[in-house]
Amino acid sequence: MSQIGTNPIRIMLIEDHAVVRAGLRMLIESHPGLAVVGEAGTRSEALSLAGGVQPEIIILDLVLGEENALDFLPELLAAARQARVLLLTGVLDIDAHRRAFHLGASGVVLKEKAAEVLIKAIEKIHAGEAWLDRTMAAILLGDISHRRQCEQADPEAPKIATLTQREREVITLVAQGLNRKQIAGKLFISEATVRNHLTSILDKLELSDRFELAMYAYRHGLGRPPSPDETDSQKTLPS
Repeated sequence: MSQIGTNPIRIMLIEDHAVVRAGLRMLIESHPGLAVVGEAGTRSEALSLAGGVQPEIIILDLVLGEENALDFLPELLAAARQARVLLLTGVLDIDAHRRAFHLGASGVVLKEKAAEVLIKAIEKIHAGEAWLDRTMAAILLGDISHRRQCEQADPEAPKIATLTQREREVITLVAQGLNRKQIAGKLFISEATVRNHLTSILDKLELSDRFELAMYAYRHGLGRPPSPDETDSQKTLPS
């Protein structure tokens, strides 16, 4: 999945330990198609640098000395307008991970994971997918279900009513983490037809990508996250 022969994925590192940053840079740049374009160790450095280098992926440590990176995540995303944020942390804090997603992060990788997990997460997020393990997916679904139970009426109902039966089937499969090729196989249609359906769906629902579509599906009862067995093999939700 590395972008050999095309422009490399531009990555910025935000980590307060210089030795860790050096290791991450070596790991990332040992893979063709990935390039580190900036490094920062503090909030002020990160916000200043992000606007200048405009990375595509930001790898963000949850804890920067005495600073919590989530406190400035919205500012960071505003400064790096096209970037997707991948939280890299040694802290198994479900509440913090949940907050990260709510603030705009696209994925979380624990530092205990193998190096190849980080590389795969970078590539998946760059491709427009979210990196969720099964625990995080279950928690997000629980949050969404709770909010839905508190709502009297769904203001999105008129938009949802415009969907065809086939488009609803495509949404269900997107929510389960399938990519275009897998959806085409499940529905016995071509990838081009899947792409056309997705374009129509995103237009009708006023969404920008498949990650937003997956979250929308959970929120409005149009799909469910992968089951534990499915997420063990997939670990991603397309966006």
